[in-house]
Amino acid sequence: MADTDPLATLASLLDNAIAQGTFAKLVLAKPGAAAGDLVRVTVRPVTLKGATQLSFVHTHPTRDITKNLDPADGVQRVRALMDGAFGHAHLFTATEEIQLLVSKKGKRTLLRGKASHSATPAAHDREKHRYLDLDRAFLAELGVTDAQHRLVPAMARKWKQINKFIEVLDHALAETTLKSAAQLDVVDFGSGKGYLTFAMHDYLRTTLGLPARVAGVELRPDMVALCNGAAQRLGAQGLRFEEGDVRSVVPPKIDVMIALHACDVATDYAIHTGVRAGAQIIMCSPCCHKELRPQLLSPHPLRPILKHGVHQGQQAEMLTDGLRAMLLEACGYDTQVFEFVALEHTNKNKMILAVKRARATPADEIWREIEAVKGHYGIRDQCLETLLRADRAAAAA
Repeated sequence: MADTDPLATLASLLDNAIAQGTFAKLVLAKPGAAAGDLVRVTVRPVTLKGATQLSFVHTHPTRDITKNLDPADGVQRVRALMDGAFGHAHLFTATEEIQLLVSKKGKRTLLRGKASHSATPAAHDREKHRYLDLDRAFLAELGVTDAQHRLVPAMARKWKQINKFIEVLDHALAETTLKSAAQLDVVDFGSGKGYLTFAMHDYLRTTLGLPARVAGVELRPDMVALCNGAAQRLGAQGLRFEEGDVRSVVPPKIDVMIALHACDVATDYAIHTGVRAGAQIIMCSPCCHKELRPQLLSPHPLRPILKHGVHQGQQAEMLTDGLRAMLLEACGYDTQVFEFVALEHTNKNKMILAVKRARATPADEIWREIEAVKGHYGIRDQCLETLLRADRAAAAA
């Protein structure tokens, strides 16, 4: 006789969905006494070293614990958790939504229905690319969500910013070999309260299952203490914060370098640090473009337009970030400059994204173009160029 136990049926449906590549997500909720302080378990498929694994995120009141299992062991783990620890399982596939409900008397009921709009195949693709969920413990620790993992209304903009940043990071990672690296080192200069630092750590280690070490560097000691305390409470392995800035902290190895709203030439020093450390990804959101403005000429026929202060400021910003992008290109990076969500709730929302090219290409023409731009606008000194030329001279010597 066929096994009609609803739990066995759920396990079989999960197993089939994994095998067919239609499994999207499984959520175990309504914890019982046997769950201890475990609040929820979320299971998603991930690909590690070319093989499908099930990523289990065990949500506790103050921390998340992630464990990756092969599909067979993962299905058995689900059965064990539903056999006393949890009273509700919700399985999402590309074609169905299945719920297993357990009554107070232990009776199991299985409900099956067609996938809702959010679980159709097209939306399933979006689910796989939804970079963060509100149930992440670090969001509650940092005040983005409340204790029930509901978004705090005042943090809605910050939540959008965090997700957009992770989206940009994920697309950049796809252009590198970092997802297969034995060790991934990330440094966030000017980490502040750590919203993006914690988000990167969570996404790299929990969602992607990568062996990432993430460091936040911040000048303010109170912010460093705050973030280290939060990391300790969350049990966030591989995450640390230290006091300093881009000129005083120079890690020997950086794979991903972040510097958001580093003021004026601090952005240049951050980019230089990333280049020297061989970073495959450099992400900067520049701020305060002071260095070039007093140097700039207003070449004919732009003089009548550039006599206005606001236009001079915009020109200085465009030239500063344009030269930075060209210098990164000369150093072997594919570079983009684009408008980005205002990470600090200001109008400084430009991002420079640079991804290291797999093969070195001749840069002499780019250096000549840089000289031509400088000559046209009367630029004598640009910090990043000065730093890079010193490196070139030292290497030649």
